[in-house]
Amino acid sequence: MNAVSIEVRDVARPVWADRAAAYAGRVLDELGAEDWDLSVLLCGDAFIEDLNAGYRHMDGPTDVLSFPQGQWYGEGIARRYLAGDVVVSLETLERNAVEFSVPLDEELRRLLVHGILHLSGMDHETNDPAEPMLARQESLLAKLSEAVVP
Repeated sequence: MNAVSIEVRDVARPVWADRAAAYAGRVLDELGAEDWDLSVLLCGDAFIEDLNAGYRHMDGPTDVLSFPQGQWYGEGIARRYLAGDVVVSLETLERNAVEFSVPLDEELRRLLVHGILHLSGMDHETNDPAEPMLARQESLLAKLSEAVVP
């Protein structure tokens, strides 16, 4: 069984945080992940901007970052996969939803899927929708479209 935890940093815990964790769990299930431990951190622009500068050497906030751990721990039936962390800026999430004219919950789902795909080992060179990772992202979003988070 997969486990998803939601933490917050420099923002109030959204009322939909538990639904976001459940949705991330559904994404893991759809990817065939088993016994994963995933952490999702919801934050503001200032916090993610610091991470973006420190780890990617890029200025400014971004919408989502992934920090893979990729380690198994424990033994036997207690063996777990420490997948890593997905960090989402709620401020950038809101701007994205307006910019792309999509509901807030759709953009949140997109960012969660995007971050989880990075933790599963996928990557993309551009934002071209034909990129395999981005095509997989949109396929998962369509398949799990009935799930509403916020």
